[in-house]
Amino acid sequence: MPVSHPIETRGLRKSFGDVTALESVDLKVERGMMLALLGPNGAGKTTVVRILSTLLKADGGVALVNGHDVAKDARAVRRLIGLTGQETAVDTVLTGRENLEMMGRLFHLGRAAVTGRAAELLELFGLLDAADRQVRTYSGGMRRKLDLAVSLISSPSVLYLDEPTTGLDPTSRTAMWETIRKLTAAGTTILLTTQYLEEADQLADRIAVLNHGRIIAEDTSQELKRQVGPERAELTVAADDVDRLRALLDGESVDAQTVSVPVYGPGDVRDLLNRAADAGFEVQRVALRQPTLDDVFRMLTSTPKEGVK
Repeated sequence: MPVSHPIETRGLRKSFGDVTALESVDLKVERGMMLALLGPNGAGKTTVVRILSTLLKADGGVALVNGHDVAKDARAVRRLIGLTGQETAVDTVLTGRENLEMMGRLFHLGRAAVTGRAAELLELFGLLDAADRQVRTYSGGMRRKLDLAVSLISSPSVLYLDEPTTGLDPTSRTAMWETIRKLTAAGTTILLTTQYLEEADQLADRIAVLNHGRIIAEDTSQELKRQVGPERAELTVAADDVDRLRALLDGESVDAQTVSVPVYGPGDVRDLLNRAADAGFEVQRVALRQPTLDDVFRMLTSTPKEGVK
């Protein structure tokens, strides 16, 4: 019977000498969903991925992939997963097609299956025209696409994407997002780590924030944003008027000409504008700003670990 959480960790712990990388990490990713794992550099994101992909042994706790313990049944786990790491792992001497076919043979796929799957992935990633060129002639974006294609050669049900779009230009990043969306739509369960908060916002069904080796928050993007606070109205006036307007509205200065005030509905915005007008201010511009994942990230990770300065 299929498990409901193809990716699950319970009390996961890992240290490197005196440095604690993971401290009782609990995660669950539902079938066909994407969980984005966010955190500052050094928070332990890649350590989680390496343990779940059997590349690193945990010091304690349990890590399961489709019900298989990664420590006790590593071979079964490797048959189920695909991994795209932070660095591309393709052979630059081989062609794109040869890279895919070589990986297919390593997974013991039949010759016909390997040939067909390689062609399918080359088309999916827009690499058909470059399929028979050596990878050393590929651009960085093309190599990243091929790297992801290689991780999919065995049609894994579980996929780990460890900062998959790092170094890509905006156009290539957007194209990669579309491909990742197709994978989740097809039912692949994905664990994504990324430094791009917009990427997590765009792609993930749920987001977990890892800090100091612990999960400090997990929810949907919208719910996490609600924890930051309400929508804010930003009123722009002449620079000489900012301090007086801030005092009048009990707001915060955003820059030399803009004051930000929390609002809870259209009526609040009208009230702010009326109060500003009655006091003789000329509002040059008004904009509404919702909390972003950047706000969430700063709020959650700005508190130092207890006992650490």
